[in-house]
Amino acid sequence: MADKSLDRAAKDLDNTIYDHRWGFTDSRFELIPNTKSVTFTGNRYAISGTEMPEFLPFAEEILGVKVDTTKKKIESPAPLPPSIINEAFVDGVRAAFKADQFTFQERDRLIHSHGQTTADEVYQVMYGKLDRYADMVLFVETDEDVANVISLANEHNVCLVPYGGGTSVSCALKLPASETRMIVIVNTRRMNEILWIDRENMRVCAQAGMTGKELEDALQADGLTTGHEPDSMELSTVGGWVATNASGMKKNRYGNIEQIVENVTLVTPQGVIENLQSQPRISLGMSIQQLLFGSEGNLGLITKVVMKVYQLPEVTKYDSIVFPNLETGVDFLYALTQKGVLPASIRLLDNVQFRFGSALKPKPSTQDKIMNSVQKTFLTKIKGFDPHELCAATVLMEGTKEEVAYQEATLKKLTKEFGGIIGGATNGKRGYMLTYAIAYIRDFLGDYELLGETYETTVPWSEVMNVMEAVDKRAKELHAQYNLPGKPYVSPRVTQLYHTGVCIYFTHGFSIQGVDRPAEVFAEIEHEIRKTIIAAGGSASHHHGIGKIRHDFMDDMVSPTTVAVIKEVKKAQDPNNVFGVANNVFYNG
Repeated sequence: MADKSLDRAAKDLDNTIYDHRWGFTDSRFELIPNTKSVTFTGNRYAISGTEMPEFLPFAEEILGVKVDTTKKKIESPAPLPPSIINEAFVDGVRAAFKADQFTFQERDRLIHSHGQTTADEVYQVMYGKLDRYADMVLFVETDEDVANVISLANEHNVCLVPYGGGTSVSCALKLPASETRMIVIVNTRRMNEILWIDRENMRVCAQAGMTGKELEDALQADGLTTGHEPDSMELSTVGGWVATNASGMKKNRYGNIEQIVENVTLVTPQGVIENLQSQPRISLGMSIQQLLFGSEGNLGLITKVVMKVYQLPEVTKYDSIVFPNLETGVDFLYALTQKGVLPASIRLLDNVQFRFGSALKPKPSTQDKIMNSVQKTFLTKIKGFDPHELCAATVLMEGTKEEVAYQEATLKKLTKEFGGIIGGATNGKRGYMLTYAIAYIRDFLGDYELLGETYETTVPWSEVMNVMEAVDKRAKELHAQYNLPGKPYVSPRVTQLYHTGVCIYFTHGFSIQGVDRPAEVFAEIEHEIRKTIIAAGGSASHHHGIGKIRHDFMDDMVSPTTVAVIKEVKKAQDPNNVFGVANNVFYNG
């Protein structure tokens, strides 16, 4: 699906995105013919053009299976049923909108009927079928368009579902199977402009359909940044950040989305919700604005957002640190947090991800082999690190020369105290930037019957190791219980730090070779692992949101009265349930 609006941000790149897979069509992992080496296409990322001979051997080792590269799974999306048509609504749309603003085409309907959740959405689209499909897709371009379509839907009893970048991994975009009304997807991507920049007060007002990359490219051309950099920033939208209560990799310096945003405009069937002033902080009693963060399309449609901006940092510097084991790395992060000197980003990878990162490196030259041997000897023979226990942190520092120098000095001093080793800027930058390409791995491995998903959670410091160990144990138990081939891939990383705890991001996967009902089995295991996370002391979500996939766990997260209050707000603002996407506490099966 081409998106011409991205061209002004990257004129030298083809910004066509995949219909159902993740990312851009110029970028993918693929096998080099007649070998088991893997390469990454295009020139969008640092890893592009790299030949990786160790990728598949590592995957086979860690999963305990042989990958049959001769049996690539063939995509076969099921034909869509005819659209449910509400004639009066469609007549109103034809009168109020241009012909190119709405479509009933099957391809457009299918693209807009799902997000990026692995087993419940992407796998079902490509190799099975969804329970419910969009009936029409409408592209709004102005605030007037938004008001018009909401008014028409309210009048004619039609269900509207807001759609931005389509990157949801919580089934938030999975359409309710029980919905009998016409479902219209309201795509906001044409509302993708900066409305104004207030340089004196360091604010920007952006339309909700701007992707993170569009926003940052435009701001950086003016010497500014929001600092919000989620893994999905190339595709996810400003409105989606608010709707999911998102977090970015540089949270330590710039804050999570709720700290960056000063004002949100949401249009509901009853009118507009927004503050009439954007201020650094206001005490107006109960803040309705806070309800908009994490609203997940249940209340209305976000049209614009006022955000803080910052001057581009004077210095940006990467680094990396190697620790003898994961527990030492966690202790280091705790000590660093208590010092109050956090780099913009610091992420701790466990041993499995550390080794996987090495497997994604290009075929080494003779000189590289010599250097690798020297480094391995130093780590294992001199420092005594176990190559199957050591872990690493990637670091990004931003700020003035003085700020970065102080952060760097603190990191080095603390690293020495914890018996770690500074790994250098090259490894740090590579690890940080690899984040954007790693998302493509899921779809490549899926072609060869390897399914994977991620789970993120917030955990207090006292339970970090407990949660990690509980997930590892439970994943292995479930693997055996379902008699699955090989071994599970279970790997945690600590991605965000707080005074009282951390965000842990788990990657989990396994082979589905010869497995009956693979998507259902994966979904059942996924649910059990999320249950394990909560039982061990973690939250239902740190930044992906609840959507539909985590609705079962809301009783563990909030009181019944809290749920009742949220439902009363919904009833007041959307009494006819126009926004019937049914996420979070509104899930109805």
